[in-house]
Amino acid sequence: MHFLILLIGLYFLPAIVAAIRQTHNATGILLLNIFLGWTVIGWVVALMMSICSAPYYAYYQPPYCRRGW
Repeated sequence: MHFLILLIGLYFLPAIVAAIRQTHNATGILLLNIFLGWTVIGWVVALMMSICSAPYYAYYQPPYCRRGW
């Protein structure tokens, strides 16, 4: 039973990494992982996308702040 949970976690590792890093294409990585993750190439591509994608918070632009009066 524990082995099955470990295998499922390993299978969805690219989607988990994308969700933790909050990448802008986490949904696409999850879909790629679901449909092509059973192939080794699809799983590696999804993992590379989740590692190399820029996090969502990298696109955050802080509001303008005036200093002084």
